[in-house]
Amino acid sequence: MAVGLSSALADALLNALVNQTNYTAPTALWMQLHTADPGAAGTNAVAGNATRKDITTAFPNAGSGTVSNNVDIAWTSGEVDTSEDYTHYSVWSASSAGTFYWSGVITANAVVVGDQFKILSGDLDLTFAIAA
Repeated sequence: MAVGLSSALADALLNALVNQTNYTAPTALWMQLHTADPGAAGTNAVAGNATRKDITTAFPNAGSGTVSNNVDIAWTSGEVDTSEDYTHYSVWSASSAGTFYWSGVITANAVVVGDQFKILSGDLDLTFAIAA
């Protein structure tokens, strides 16, 4: 399974920590849905509904190594144009093409043409393990 941070993002974050290099945070975040593991490049199994959603402002500040979306992330009935199961997501720098940042697993969601699909506020958690 290849979900997680992209190699480039992981390297940039680690270099910022251990080599005191500058890290420039993304100016935008866009989420894309997948029907299986997106792979190391984030490009495998892209959902038929290939519309990326802007999630740039969907997250508040993190606390205790965790942050959850504080708004719904929604695809309208007109955007769900293929019957399939959404099982993964990827996050990018742009609404198309762009830089792949990370991917993750979502609870499998079967949709049919014309459905609306939502990740409700508080249902997408991003977490780092914290020493205890």
